[in-house]
Amino acid sequence: MKILVINAGSTTLKYQLIDSESESVLAKGLCERIFLDGQIKFDHPKTGEKILIKEDMPDHGTALKIVIRELLDPEHGSLKSLDEIDAVGHRVVHGGETFSSSVKITEEVLEQIEAVSDLAPLHNPANLLGIRACMELMPGVPNVAVFDTAFHQTMPEKAYIYGIPYKYYENYKIRKYGFHGTSHSFVSGEAAKLLDKPVEDTKIIVCHLGGGASISAVQGGKSVDTSMGLTPLEGLIMGTRSGSLDPAVLQFIANKEELSIDEVLNILNKQSGLLGISGLSSDMRDIDAGMEKGEHGATLAFKAFCYHIVKEIGAYVAAMNGVDLIAFTAGIGEWDAGVRKEIISSLGYLGITLDEEANKKSGTLTVISTPDSKVKCAIIPTNEELAIARETLKYAF
Repeated sequence: MKILVINAGSTTLKYQLIDSESESVLAKGLCERIFLDGQIKFDHPKTGEKILIKEDMPDHGTALKIVIRELLDPEHGSLKSLDEIDAVGHRVVHGGETFSSSVKITEEVLEQIEAVSDLAPLHNPANLLGIRACMELMPGVPNVAVFDTAFHQTMPEKAYIYGIPYKYYENYKIRKYGFHGTSHSFVSGEAAKLLDKPVEDTKIIVCHLGGGASISAVQGGKSVDTSMGLTPLEGLIMGTRSGSLDPAVLQFIANKEELSIDEVLNILNKQSGLLGISGLSSDMRDIDAGMEKGEHGATLAFKAFCYHIVKEIGAYVAAMNGVDLIAFTAGIGEWDAGVRKEIISSLGYLGITLDEEANKKSGTLTVISTPDSKVKCAIIPTNEELAIARETLKYAF
C-alpha cells in the first residue's frame, strides 16, 4: 500500500509517499519558507536530479495543493493518479487530553481537533487545512491523525503541572503537554542505539531545532520533561515565537499598546523569536547571513537562541541527574554547524569535547563529539514521516 504522509510545521510542509510493506520512500519533498517567498524542493524519482521550484505559498493549504500537483506531474511525478494513494497520515500538533493515541479521522475528530486549536494556533489550523484538502481531493481515502502530544504523556505530574490553582487543571486541563513528540520519540530511539547499554538505563536529551524548537529529557526510553507547554509557545526562542517569558509582559504590552490579549499572543506567536529580535527574518539561514555582514540584530538573535538552549540542556541534566547523549535534529539541529558548535562550546562542564571535523557534516547520522568525550553528542536526522506512516497503517484500516 502507498501512504502519503503530510507533516506541517510552523513554516514548512514535509511530505513523503511511502510503500508500507517495504517502508521504502517513493517520493519526498519539502515546502519551506511558507508565509515568505515559498519554495518546494524534491528529488526526481528516476534520475535523482534535485528540483527546486520557487512559488509563493501564503499558507499551508496552498503548499499542499502544490505538493499534489508535483506528485502527479507527468515528467517528474511519482503517481499517475491519486487513486494509487491508499491512506493519508497527518501530523497533528495538539490533541489536548482528548487524544492520547493516533486516530482515524472523522467529522467528529475534526471538530475535536478544532476545539483545541487555540492551544496550537500556528499548527492545528494548518493541519486542519491539510486534512480537509486531502479529503476533498481524495474522497473515500482514509486519513489518520498522529498527535505530537502523545509521546510526552509519560511525563510525571510534578513535571507537567503548573504553579497555578489546581482547579484550573481539574476544570480545564491546563498543564504542560509538550510537542514534536513523534520526532522526539524517533530520535531518542535512534540515540539509544548509539549507547552501549540497555534502553532502560539511558539518559538522552533531544534538541529538536527548527522553525519551531523544543528539547526533551528522555530517561529509560520515556519522556520525563520537555520545553514546550500547554501550547508550542512555551520554552525556547524559536523562528517567530518568543518562548518562555514573564507572563506580566502580556499585560504590560497590552496596556502600553492598547491591545487585547489575543493581539498580544499573536505578536508572541508570529512576530517574535528570531524574527522579532533580529528584525530580519525567522529563518536561521538568513540570521547566519546577517551575522556575516556584522548585523547586530542577527548576532543577538543567534546568541540568544543558543543561550536558551544551553540553559534548557543544563536543566534536564539536573532533572535526570546526568546525561549519556545529546542529539541534534530537525532543520537547524541537523544542518547548522555554527549553532551546534555554539551550544556544545558552553557545555564543557559536562566533559564534552567537540569533534570539529565531524561537526562540519550535516543532515546525516554523525557522532560529533570526540571519542574521549564524557557525553556523546550526535546529529540524528529525524524521520517523523516513517513513524507517522506506521501509525497510519495501524489505524486506517
